[in-house]
Amino acid sequence: MTAQMRLRFWGVRGSLAVPGPSTAEYGGNTACVQLEGAGSDVILFDAGTGIRAAGQHLLACSSEPLRIHLFLTHFHWDHIQGLPFFTPLFNPANHVTIYSSRFTAPLGESLRGLMAPPYFSISFEDLKARVELVELETEIAIGGLRIAPLEVHHPQGACAYRVNRGDLSFLYVPDREHGDARLDAVLLDASRGATALVIDSQYTPEEYGRHRGWGHSTWAESVKLAREAQVKTLVLFHHDPSHPDDVVHRIEAHARREFPDTFAAKEGWAFEL
Repeated sequence: MTAQMRLRFWGVRGSLAVPGPSTAEYGGNTACVQLEGAGSDVILFDAGTGIRAAGQHLLACSSEPLRIHLFLTHFHWDHIQGLPFFTPLFNPANHVTIYSSRFTAPLGESLRGLMAPPYFSISFEDLKARVELVELETEIAIGGLRIAPLEVHHPQGACAYRVNRGDLSFLYVPDREHGDARLDAVLLDASRGATALVIDSQYTPEEYGRHRGWGHSTWAESVKLAREAQVKTLVLFHHDPSHPDDVVHRIEAHARREFPDTFAAKEGWAFEL
């Protein structure tokens, strides 16, 4: 029997939140993705501005204490800026474990700096929930899922995550620039046969030349990886803040011509693996 997993997208934008009429279809909030399929455990990836809505949804859906596992890929603003507004952190009944990896900056120091004066009015120590911090060295198991970090090429370090349950698997790769031979090979190997690949596709190939070294990739490179790894579904992610809905739609159409099972991630979209 096939295990069930569902991805729910709370934030799909990269670099900067850009809500407004021109981004209403795909969404303007930055990275936050929920994985459903771990029983009573809540699994979230990244804490961009989209995590605010995720927190409100979780509280609306359950009156019971929450056991939340939040996996951070790195500490650039667009991946952590929503964390102080994640309301489950302010309920003492909740248990929130925040993970990072050995491929990034120190976890505790980074989060305390996020909420240090003069940047925020409440310190990290003032959070009411039971908060645990874990820097991953290798794979862990949660609610029938196996979750493993892998290093990706990005300024100041970042990781991606591969998740397995039964015969299903997906990769969450929000920030990654192609071109590092060693890390490209690591990602290709980890992606082989994945049910879904959610990956940084911020630029068009024409734009990339102006942004080389910025830490992001193109939809064409995502298609290339999906083909080589023989993944089932490709999800374009981390949309550029300068791309309104019509541009993201055109990128999706271009990618589908080369890899038909391609989708551009949309805020609020739920995707069954």
